[in-house]
Amino acid sequence: MDIQSASSVVLQALTQATSQDSAVLKPAEEQLRQWETQPGFYSVLLSIFNNHLLDVNVRWLAVLYFKNGIDRYWRKVAPHALSEEEKSSLRAGLITNFNEPVNQIATQIAVLIAKVARLDCPRQWPELIPILLESVKVQDSLQQHRALLTFYHVTKTLASKRLATDRRLFQDLASSIYSFACSLWNHHTDTFLQQIYTGDQQTSLSSLERTLLSLKVLRKLTVHGFIEPHNNMEVMVTFFFQPFHLLFAGRQFGPGSLCREKLEKTIILFTKVLLDFLEYHPWPFIPLIQCSLEFAVSYVFTEAGEGVVFERFIVQCMNLIKMIVKNDAYKPAKNIEDSKPESLEAHKIKTAFFTHQTLTEIGRRLVSKYFLLTEEELTMWEEDPESFAVEETGGDSWKYSLRPCTEVLFLDIFHNYSQTLTPVLLEMVQNLQGCSLRIIENIRLVCGYLFIDNTGMLILLILFFRYKLIRRRVIWLIGQWISVKFKPELRPLLYEVILSLMQDPDLVVTLPVDDFEFRTEQFLPYLESIFGLLFQLLQQVNECDTKMQVLHVISCVIERVSIQIRPYVGCLVQYLPVLWKQSEEHNMLRCAILTTLIHLVQGLGAESKNLYPFLLPVIQLSTDVSQPPHVYLLEDGLELCSENVRTCFQIINAYIYLSATDFLQNYAEALCRSFYELLRDITTEGQVQVLKVVEIAIKVSPVLGSHMFQPLLPAVLRGIVEGERYPVVMSTYLGVTGRILLQNSGFFTSLLTQMAVEYNQEADQLLGSMIEMWVDRMDNITQPERRKLSALALTSLLPSDNSVIQDKFCGIINICVEALHDVMTEDPETATFKDCMLMSHFEEPKLTDDEEPPTEQDKRRKLLALEDPVHSVSLQQFVYEKLKAQQMLMGDQGFQALMETVDTEVVRQLQEFIHSM
Repeated sequence: MDIQSASSVVLQALTQATSQDSAVLKPAEEQLRQWETQPGFYSVLLSIFNNHLLDVNVRWLAVLYFKNGIDRYWRKVAPHALSEEEKSSLRAGLITNFNEPVNQIATQIAVLIAKVARLDCPRQWPELIPILLESVKVQDSLQQHRALLTFYHVTKTLASKRLATDRRLFQDLASSIYSFACSLWNHHTDTFLQQIYTGDQQTSLSSLERTLLSLKVLRKLTVHGFIEPHNNMEVMVTFFFQPFHLLFAGRQFGPGSLCREKLEKTIILFTKVLLDFLEYHPWPFIPLIQCSLEFAVSYVFTEAGEGVVFERFIVQCMNLIKMIVKNDAYKPAKNIEDSKPESLEAHKIKTAFFTHQTLTEIGRRLVSKYFLLTEEELTMWEEDPESFAVEETGGDSWKYSLRPCTEVLFLDIFHNYSQTLTPVLLEMVQNLQGCSLRIIENIRLVCGYLFIDNTGMLILLILFFRYKLIRRRVIWLIGQWISVKFKPELRPLLYEVILSLMQDPDLVVTLPVDDFEFRTEQFLPYLESIFGLLFQLLQQVNECDTKMQVLHVISCVIERVSIQIRPYVGCLVQYLPVLWKQSEEHNMLRCAILTTLIHLVQGLGAESKNLYPFLLPVIQLSTDVSQPPHVYLLEDGLELCSENVRTCFQIINAYIYLSATDFLQNYAEALCRSFYELLRDITTEGQVQVLKVVEIAIKVSPVLGSHMFQPLLPAVLRGIVEGERYPVVMSTYLGVTGRILLQNSGFFTSLLTQMAVEYNQEADQLLGSMIEMWVDRMDNITQPERRKLSALALTSLLPSDNSVIQDKFCGIINICVEALHDVMTEDPETATFKDCMLMSHFEEPKLTDDEEPPTEQDKRRKLLALEDPVHSVSLQQFVYEKLKAQQMLMGDQGFQALMETVDTEVVRQLQEFIHSM
């Protein structure tokens, strides 16, 4: 595609593709789609979005098409891949200048540069980082900002790569640029602090934006750029805690100003650096524990923070304290002699910091300040209990909202320091005179923990002052405490209390009852009464969110008691069709009804046939893709439909294990047709279940299984080549393909040849694309068995004189070393490694009195596992033999050149495994 002649026609098509008229839009989109694979198309797009005189919408669309093209055609073995010459020209054009005037387009350009960097940096694009480092130094504020924006997205993308080689490359990058990144952050921070006193908010805002971007870069470098950050003291001291003087700069800006908003984002981002560093590097964080606790506690629990801190910052500080208090790495082992020195050091620091005085102050302020309900909240509780109950719920709300965060922090601190805090709180109860009413309520509420902890007398809770308000918090308190410390013998008393509270007409009391753990035998005496009250509540409430919560609780109860719910569900079965009809305009409520139906069908078993007159139309509506509600209902509708399908899969698998040859010869053809239809319109989980059957068939009978399910396999290979986006599906694709490659290589070659015709490519090119995607998506595979299978399958391609396989040698070795780390265990006596997945013979398991003996099906699976390469072939030995064969094929000099394409650290680890044989 000649740029000069093509530019005008592409520009016209892009202009038409921004039209609101579908008659103009659709043909333009089709034309652009056809051009995607034409040489020169992306060069034209680059020239268009770099032309600032053109319409913004057209330029925006050009950027999007370019960005999507990177995903599809940038890899050199991808179908219709861009030529190396064009890619080189595009890379140069992308970083010629950083002067995009439109923020949204600048962000998209930065993202697409990062996408290219993920694939090409540093080997094919070594000049990218040096150019970025130079560009962020320029004086022009726009160019400096755009370069920083790009620098951030490139850093973020490179930090996200997880293969050993990629991590090493990013660590090398971090060590080389960290000092510069720190100086960049300090420069922009100082510039901002100087400018805020000039009164020029626009200039201050510009500097602050660069400060924020610099910090985003530093966050990625600090958290992901160092294997042992404590060995690089610069990481530890350069900028931790220094920027919190920015808190006081906030006083210069009024509420609602852009500068104040951006400044708060910067401060929050800095707390995220601390939280991330603590999460990823708990032991290197130990030298920071003391100063972290000092700064967080001083800002949140002393006068130092008055008039300075803001709510989200308080939440972050509380989360920091919580993570330090709760971190298992900072706790000594039960047997103190088994403790790691680092754990003992951290525990010592925490013990020294959380003195009686400090804990007293934290406890007092939590109760008397942060626990308080506002008058508005109390009014809302009285006037609109349903809405208040909905606002109080939320799984991870403690990470972001002040009240849930306060409650969780209190639980963790009290759980770890109860001996200190118990007398403090009891003293607060004894000195209530003169306190405000709301403080009294909160102190007495909190002290409910003590009654549960020390006596288990839950009934005492409902005798507190201002009876109604305190009762409302009892269920919440029970729900929080039961997972921390609750004696099993007290559960019947708990159920009686819950039953008593549920009879109260106050909705806020009766809603959150799903947070306790069922012991079925203890709960059954209360099942009829509690389930009846829940059903009454479901009928009484009006808000959709409230009905959804009650349905969730009902579903939990049904799920826990299973078939024992049958005598009590008659009224619910009659009411659900009415509720379904009433919820016609509320799809999320219908989702909750579907979930309840799923559990109901499981509980009713064969008796669920009485529900069919209602169930079948519900399933039909939920799975009809021509109906708008399917967007919300499809997944749950298919799961409701799939209960029988799962059973069918289990039966099929049992027959395959019993007699694979007979079963596959008689039924595989019909199964293949059914599976083919199913895969066209099924959930992600459904796809995985179907493909697991195929994988088991190939595992048990590699030749027959591959042949019988051949019509399904092109879609599997296509999913790998095109980069299936759902990790669990991709993992299954790689599992099926790994089985074929390892156990039926001739069939794999013929299948690859067939696919190459479809892609209009050489088979070797397609193989290269598969290997590259396999290496890239290795992290999608979580099961150690499948990870070992991937290593065995890819290594089985060796020895080879195929240039494509040799080109991917580095990736194959990376996967081998990762899998070796997964499966090899070291014998401390012999200092040798052993493949822990090897099975030499079948052993009857030793059973305890309450364990069931293995079924015949279990025994068959174990015996078949003895023949599975994953359990019969030593990965260590297999890799060694394949590498030795490759060396013999190429000669010492050629093999050495091939090994030099692999990262030196990966080679060292490989040699360590092999030499220990």
